[in-house]
Amino acid sequence: MDLILWRHAEAEDGYPDMARALTPHGQLQARASAKWLLANMPANTLILVSPAVRAQQTAKALNLPFETVNALAPEQSPQAMLAATQWPHHAQAVLVVGHQPTLGEVAAFTMTGSHTMWSVKKSAIWWLSFRLRASKAQTVINAVINPDVLM
Repeated sequence: MDLILWRHAEAEDGYPDMARALTPHGQLQARASAKWLLANMPANTLILVSPAVRAQQTAKALNLPFETVNALAPEQSPQAMLAATQWPHHAQAVLVVGHQPTLGEVAAFTMTGSHTMWSVKKSAIWWLSFRLRASKAQTVINAVINPDVLM
């Protein structure tokens, strides 16, 4: 299974948190990251998106259909995100557009099996794959893309 984690692009400060929109710079980040994703992710990728405005706007840069999933909202647990994606058993690739710290916790857990936090930059993409090798489960990092190199 491929699990692609995409943190929402740069957003305005403010309240309520769920209503924060992308800044002009965030819109550029989202378009640049979306361009890379469209060129690289599998054609049948399932796209799951947080209900927060900034995540919705980030995902819309793809111009592809997506599903809004409450389990991906800010402050949700890494376990909720992994359950929503059916990691590691989903039949197709899954792209998650979500938030820190959950994305970093998911990346750390899938790679190490421990509950720690890694930092995922705004509009960064982390592409992980699950595989069995010699009957042992492995998570492989396929790509980590910093949005600054795409702009």
